[in-house]
Amino acid sequence: MLPARPRVIAIANQKGGVGKTTTAINMATALAALDQKVLLVDLDPQGNASTGLGIDPEQRRITTYDVLTRVASLDEAMVETAVPKLWLAPATMDLLSIDIELSTVSDRALRLRHAIAQLAARADAPRYVVIDCPPSLTMLTVNALAAAHAVLAPLQCEFFAMEGLSQLLRTIREVQGSVNQELAIHGIVMTMYDARNNLANQVVADVRAHLGDLVYETMIPRNVRLSEAPSYGKPALLYDIKCAGSQAYLRLVSELIDREQRMGAA
Repeated sequence: MLPARPRVIAIANQKGGVGKTTTAINMATALAALDQKVLLVDLDPQGNASTGLGIDPEQRRITTYDVLTRVASLDEAMVETAVPKLWLAPATMDLLSIDIELSTVSDRALRLRHAIAQLAARADAPRYVVIDCPPSLTMLTVNALAAAHAVLAPLQCEFFAMEGLSQLLRTIREVQGSVNQELAIHGIVMTMYDARNNLANQVVADVRAHLGDLVYETMIPRNVRLSEAPSYGKPALLYDIKCAGSQAYLRLVSELIDREQRMGAA
């Protein structure tokens, strides 16, 4: 059984380029702005969430690789970020070998879950853990889903959106049936939305028709400032809080908190 606290939300989509890391960074930042202690766990070997929060490679002395291989605890991996109350467990390319390293280990799907449970025993444990998953179905994604209370899936407003989503939903069902019966779908958030694009509007209509209330009302627009922010090592909410992308993420987190309350988790 998952510990009730911290609340663990995985940001996942097996398709790349959908705004997953941007969503993880800015959602975690917005939750921290609500005076909640938040830990962002970077499980992507590319380490984009780590870079996007200004944590340079030389600062990543203890990483999520060390946590999954039990060289270090999650508490030891946590580093402070420029965002008050937001911590990061950084990632490096070492994670690329994790499937091989854990291939003969019986609890390989539960390593992150156990690490979070250990962290939960601390009096100063985070209120939320947000996991940035890699854009593929590997042992890293399975670990994230096995550890999470819920999944939030960013979905790009493009032609193949539903195909990628159907793959993710199948994976979620498999995890629910094996290692984590408590896993729920928190919601689907449409990203890179351009209201002037007829295809984008059609994709949104199709996704809402298929998934109904699972789809968040908030949509994340295509926005230059969102794209620029990671190159400065900042969440968009710090880089330019007034831009359309930042404002959309603030609305998204407000909607997320409302859903958390309805799920009895807030």
